[in-house]
Amino acid sequence: MEMIEAVGILGTIGLGAVGVVLLVGMIYWIIKEAEKAKARAAARLAAMVAFAERNGLVFRPEPNASHDEEFYHIELFQRGFAKRAYNTISGIIENGELSGRVTAGDYTYKTRETYTTTDSKGRTRTRTRIVTHRFSYFIYDTGYAQMPDLLIRREGVFDRIASLFGKNDIDFESSEFSKKYYVKCDSRKFAYDVVHQRMIEFLLETEPGLIDIERGRICLSDGYSVWDADRFVGSLGWTLEFLGRWPDYLVEDLEEGKLS
Repeated sequence: MEMIEAVGILGTIGLGAVGVVLLVGMIYWIIKEAEKAKARAAARLAAMVAFAERNGLVFRPEPNASHDEEFYHIELFQRGFAKRAYNTISGIIENGELSGRVTAGDYTYKTRETYTTTDSKGRTRTRTRIVTHRFSYFIYDTGYAQMPDLLIRREGVFDRIASLFGKNDIDFESSEFSKKYYVKCDSRKFAYDVVHQRMIEFLLETEPGLIDIERGRICLSDGYSVWDADRFVGSLGWTLEFLGRWPDYLVEDLEEGKLS
């Protein structure tokens, strides 16, 4: 009997020791993962600084107090509350005949979302929680503030449903492009001038996310993810290629202020 009790006590001690080992292991793993995340964040910021310096731009990690006032007209920055732009890269980019002001970085905002819970007795309660959203963006200001606004994004299910009720976007000769992309612009002529056949091929090949052009500012973002530093580099290169495909006559009209 005493032998059985002794074995039971040892077993309990053994289980307790295993629990302690598991707890220590879990704490160690959490610490290591936090260290890795901190190192990744530091490396990302260093890469963003390097990108800015290579292109004669300025990097500022602190909140950009003027961002919301300057870009309030862009839909991405109208969402939620407690809005803040940070890790901002800004300055003038000179590339041959192209010259524009770049503003890029990270953005965060909060929203209130409601959800329902049910207890063991079947009673439901509606609660509210605060959700924090973060994403990266890239803005290139062409200086052509008078140009018509143009939206190009991937087409979704709701767009197809809306088309059944006559709320159509602009269609193009390429059925593949028209199926994949939703294009909206008050000036169909301007949309067709920008999205010509070579541009369609370029867009289908590069598969950009959201392209929101408002007041002459080209904004690239998906509105929900924080980019790696390389994505900022790619966004600059993509934007310059995008603008490089605009027809000469269209650029001349913009420079002469003929479009509005």
